Amino acid sequence: MPSQSRARRKPSPRTASGKLPIDLALQGGGSHGAFTWGVLDRLLQEEWLEIAAISGTSAGAMNAVALAAGLMDGGREGAQRVLRQFWTRVAELSPFHSLQSSPVGAAFAPAQALLAPWLAPFKQFNAALGSQLSPYQLNPLNLNPLRDVLLETVDFQRVCACHKTQLFIAATQVRTGQLRVFGQHELTADMVMASACLPLMFQAVEIDGEAYWDGGYAGNPSLLPLITDSPADDLLLVQINPVQRDTVPRSASDILDRINEVTFNASLLKEMRTLALMQQLVGSERIAGGPPLFRRVQDLRVHMIDGGESLAPLGADSKTDTGWAFLSKLHDLGLEAADRWLHANRQDVGQRSSFDLSSVLQA
Repeated sequence: MPSQSRARRKPSPRTASGKLPIDLALQGGGSHGAFTWGVLDRLLQEEWLEIAAISGTSAGAMNAVALAAGLMDGGREGAQRVLRQFWTRVAELSPFHSLQSSPVGAAFAPAQALLAPWLAPFKQFNAALGSQLSPYQLNPLNLNPLRDVLLETVDFQRVCACHKTQLFIAATQVRTGQLRVFGQHELTADMVMASACLPLMFQAVEIDGEAYWDGGYAGNPSLLPLITDSPADDLLLVQINPVQRDTVPRSASDILDRINEVTFNASLLKEMRTLALMQQLVGSERIAGGPPLFRRVQDLRVHMIDGGESLAPLGADSKTDTGWAFLSKLHDLGLEAADRWLHANRQDVGQRSSFDLSSVLQA
């Protein structure tokens, strides 16, 4: 008998253009979102795939809106262009961008690596200061240049009018702690910034009188909108936060980093376990006349590109590294990971899961 992950389900219907529809679930993770950029860059090269919908949080949300705006302004090549423009502008925010992008900077790259241990105490001091003072004290003007980058590179009118994919952007309500999913046709730059608002770094983003923090606390990303509102039966999760660590952290900074990883994976793992239990409950026989959600879960095929293993050695501090060389390296890692996934699982899309969803019940 085939395993659950390889068991054949109802084949996925192709779109009117003959392509296979697939949904994308994109995690947040600071500059590690450049890994997801690489994944998207590779997937957009596959003409037989059609991205039906995207659920994104934080950096995943920024990748999602850049892709949607680009699709409306040049199709697949337009999406690749806007994604590159966005991450290029992010790199240009780096205080050392001019040096790093010059021949002199390249020549001194080994020296910068040697200086890293000497800079560590200054990073620790900044972290300690941030733990004592809130962003309302440290940044009373609420300056965030990333918002300007979004407005410069992403046309939100095109995003809202995009008919080539659907978007679902997650944020966390500060007052209630509940998940809020912003739909595509209402999306603004503030909503995307709300999805990426780390409360110890930035003031909460207010939308219609409600304050929001990073969506990672409640959905990183949220899978349910893809199941209930997208016609695709294939769901590809791009995970960039490590689920498992081989060692127990002992330093204060490592402990805090691991707490953040666990926190930002908790909502996703909970949703995946719920889906796995629902699939077990439904069983292998199709339920005639059963609840629509059960039928959708039964037909769901799950796939995963796990960047956690390759990103974990970089450390949590690297999530704030916006140097172009680093972002380019992450992009290439994501592109290679997507290429490997396509080579191994291309034949599964539209036919069966390539990721065993029940494995999350055994973790």
